[in-house]
Amino acid sequence: MGDGSKGISGDFYIPDYLLVPGSQTTKAAHVPSCPVIVFINSKSGGQLGGQLLVTYRSVLNKNQVFDLGESSPDKVLHQLYVTLEVLKNNGDELAIEVQKKLRIIVAGGDGTASWLLGVISDLELPKPPPVATVPLGTGNNLPFSFGWGKKNPGTDKHSVQLFLNQVKAAKEMKIDSWHLIMRMKSPKEGLCDPIAPLELPHSLHAFHRVSRSDELNMVGYDTFRGGFWNYFSMGMDAQVSYAFHSERKLHPEKFRNQLSNQSTYLKLGCTQGWFCASLFHPSSRNIAQLAKIKIMRRHGNWENLIIPQSIRSIVCLNLPSFSGGLNPWGRPNPKKTCQRDLTPPYVDDGLIEIVGFRNAWHGLVLLTPNGHGTRLAQTSRVRFKFRKGAADHTFMRIDGEPWKQPLPMDDDTVTIEISPSRQVTMLAAPSCQSRSVYDPSSPVRYSNDDDNSSSEDELPDDLEEKRKFGAAESFKLPDVVEISHLS
Repeated sequence: MGDGSKGISGDFYIPDYLLVPGSQTTKAAHVPSCPVIVFINSKSGGQLGGQLLVTYRSVLNKNQVFDLGESSPDKVLHQLYVTLEVLKNNGDELAIEVQKKLRIIVAGGDGTASWLLGVISDLELPKPPPVATVPLGTGNNLPFSFGWGKKNPGTDKHSVQLFLNQVKAAKEMKIDSWHLIMRMKSPKEGLCDPIAPLELPHSLHAFHRVSRSDELNMVGYDTFRGGFWNYFSMGMDAQVSYAFHSERKLHPEKFRNQLSNQSTYLKLGCTQGWFCASLFHPSSRNIAQLAKIKIMRRHGNWENLIIPQSIRSIVCLNLPSFSGGLNPWGRPNPKKTCQRDLTPPYVDDGLIEIVGFRNAWHGLVLLTPNGHGTRLAQTSRVRFKFRKGAADHTFMRIDGEPWKQPLPMDDDTVTIEISPSRQVTMLAAPSCQSRSVYDPSSPVRYSNDDDNSSSEDELPDDLEEKRKFGAAESFKLPDVVEISHLS
């Protein structure tokens, strides 16, 4: 090809003059049907990330493949779209087609994928590109949710070309994203942060802290803002994840492949007491003891959410995949649909599913047909308030990235509120697990075998609304968030 794409698949190729500022404009001999930008976390998957980086750069233009350890995705996409806009205004037909058809590939763990989704949301691009995820992590919940699998991929040319063809054929699917705002009292002594910045997930860093000059701030408080696309969790599951990530930071040489990572994760689950929680985990640190939780009902009314005393882990779930492809919500049968207004976990209905677990054995129920956790609620908004108690900290996790959260030591509170934000577009392969509330090809199939719920799953009828909230379009985060309402 005259544009330098000889030997490279023209369906995906983007020429240098669209990618590298100052490059000489050339007339393209071929308009790509599926132009892609590829972001790879070279540190993910042991050595697989680095190998995948080399292969993609050999198959595509090396300038359309970026190592996230060297290139910031927000700067890359900002520069690309500025260049495309300038060329479009000059009548460049290739720039018009590339912007119209552009697709993003991100290779890494769930945290990496969520980071990139956050960047795309923050940039507010004129036509946000849909995203396909390559499973390079340990759990790979995001890739699995959209049909890209759970196992780490092959890194040879044939595997990469096969994946590119799947990206070309993939359908677009809108999903909800969720805004998280956290407020806590500033330390009384010194200028140190209440949480070490390096311990926070990328998704919280992506939105940045509210600036000191912002009117949303309250004197004496630190405010953090972020978002997630799959889940927010708190409790023992996040504690095990935190131990895993801490161990990996100390001994990265031990985490070379997905199988050994999963084995280490299981061992840590045992040593952290997740399988014998009633013996090793004091009841004072159960979710009901740590926090008061409220959910928003219809007409904007807040109601207390009753949490069974035995629940040690709580998950606010957006996608039907958690802990390596398991579905904590399951599919409620017709009886529960009528009695409690429960639905399958649609990814674009403006609702988030709240599920509780007692221990790891309770989690293993998900491996059985029709297995699920303790279904607590479906809601458009949830608020956690932590007050002084028996614990000085707990563990939290957003899309695979955990952190250690300090809890109040005096009469103050730590408050977290989760609410719907704008939707993002994913690319879904044929084996996609996620379902859209608007897709007629996603019927609700119930099974009468789903009546084996524990008594904890049966909440009073008056705690469940009789109809669902509307789609996410009706619940977008307002431009101004009233932090004072969180007090």
